[in-house]
Amino acid sequence: MRRRRGIRLLVVAVTGLLLAGCSGLPTSGPPNPGLTIGDDGQEQIFIPTASDPQPGDSPEQIVKGFLEASMTPTSNWDTAQKYLTDGFRATWKPGSSVTIDESATTREFTSTVKADDKSAKSAEVHAQFQQVASVDASGAYTGDSGTAKATYKLKREKDGEWRISEANDGIVLDAPTFPRVYQKYALKYFDPGWKHLVPDVRWFPRRPSMATTIARALISGKPSEWLAPAVRSAFTGDISLAGEAVTVDSSQVATVGLSRTAMSASAIDLSRMRTQLESSLAGAGVSEVRFTVDGAPLEAGLIPVDENVVDPGVLVLTDDGFGRILSGASVEPVGGLTAQIAKMAVPPTAIDVSLDATLAAVQLRDGDVATLRSGEQTPLDDRDDLIEPSLDPFGYVWTVPDDAPGMLVAWGGDRAQHPIAKAWPGADSISQLRVSADGTRVAAVVTTGSQRSVVVAGIMRGENSEPVELGAPHTIGELTGASQGLAWFGSDTVAVISSTPDPIFTTFVIGGPSTASAAPDGAVAIAGAKTPTGLRVLSSDGSVYAQRGSSWQIAVPSARVLGTRAGY
Repeated sequence: MRRRRGIRLLVVAVTGLLLAGCSGLPTSGPPNPGLTIGDDGQEQIFIPTASDPQPGDSPEQIVKGFLEASMTPTSNWDTAQKYLTDGFRATWKPGSSVTIDESATTREFTSTVKADDKSAKSAEVHAQFQQVASVDASGAYTGDSGTAKATYKLKREKDGEWRISEANDGIVLDAPTFPRVYQKYALKYFDPGWKHLVPDVRWFPRRPSMATTIARALISGKPSEWLAPAVRSAFTGDISLAGEAVTVDSSQVATVGLSRTAMSASAIDLSRMRTQLESSLAGAGVSEVRFTVDGAPLEAGLIPVDENVVDPGVLVLTDDGFGRILSGASVEPVGGLTAQIAKMAVPPTAIDVSLDATLAAVQLRDGDVATLRSGEQTPLDDRDDLIEPSLDPFGYVWTVPDDAPGMLVAWGGDRAQHPIAKAWPGADSISQLRVSADGTRVAAVVTTGSQRSVVVAGIMRGENSEPVELGAPHTIGELTGASQGLAWFGSDTVAVISSTPDPIFTTFVIGGPSTASAAPDGAVAIAGAKTPTGLRVLSSDGSVYAQRGSSWQIAVPSARVLGTRAGY
């Protein structure tokens, strides 16, 4: 009887004195945080380890074992390479892509050679996968649902064992295994004003060393195509990473060698480079970055970035008025906005407040949109069927009718209209829209035909930061029911409340997988926050819920409107 394959966990202890890099950009990883690095400078990384080929394996068994070996990325997928012929092993590129399928149990295989055929010298095995996503060579994740097929050609070696002689580059992982093998990291880019850092999520194999992989991806790579028009990098292409590795000492200080062209960079450019790279490497446990050229220190400072820190408290309109609830049920006034909202002739149904609480965009019960500022209520948009407005960090109010996604307008403080070009081409309707806190991205729920999609797009702005155009929309997820609310939480995730018909709470990592769970009964609105614990959901009975672990608990017993903060 053939020995059953086993899966082991390889525990790797890393001294932290040298984090050797990957020879090329691999692919993907999950939203699971890495293990904490201890005071002794070591980190234990648990890597699933597949079995080697077994004597007498049939062509189909060799292919199945090869696919199983995708879970072990150590030494450039050395275990998987043992299933290949010598000639193919020299050309196979495992880091070129990842196909993520639904489950290893749903894979289908067909072989041109029977398992007991001892005379055959060559064979083909055809595999079919239920694909759910893919990751490219840069680590960018894309949802790709559908059936994927692959053909594996095999040859019988001189010792009588089958080995794969031809197949596509890249690897295949099932969705449950994916987060055990790959880790989520965020490359950081600047907004056009060099004031905010914008994350660009990538996925790389879990390895003892990540600093070199991340540094190379940022310094020599490019932003994701959909994001690129809205961000900028201090690394302009003439400066490269020198040497094969980024070294990290026991204090988690990374020494990054740069090419000699860095010596001609200005002080401000070097500071931007260090700020950008240090923030990107923070996800790998690095606390500080130091540059060198030919081994000599290259001084670089840090520039301040706006973190968009939001004051605590829930914004609500209750029978007692509009304000912030920090604890209990008492409402604390919010600047001059509380008094203004109390005097409104037509009650608001949506209230979006600027971070400094000096401006609010409101939608009235009659559907019109106005602003509140300095004791004045200024009407802005009275078009029919407007969705809830979104206030961006530059003070522009975004409005759009639900049946005309392309008629997107940003309103300035002087009531100047700024039509935004290339808004959601091809979409038939739009139900939700929220601009991010850094002002570089906008998320929306749009419908094309019968398909509801959650999409993001980069924002191009003019000289006065006015929005002028959107980049190509990038789909991050699909919805099966009507959306009730959309919000940002953190800098790389959006949350959507939808009905199917029961309310569903779904989080979408921009450039990663989604997670769905039950929402509070009757959920009709959501307010975002910097962290997941700050999220709030409004129910149709007026209860405001907060998420606590896997459950929702009432945080405010009764509210008419759940207020939101610009960018969330």
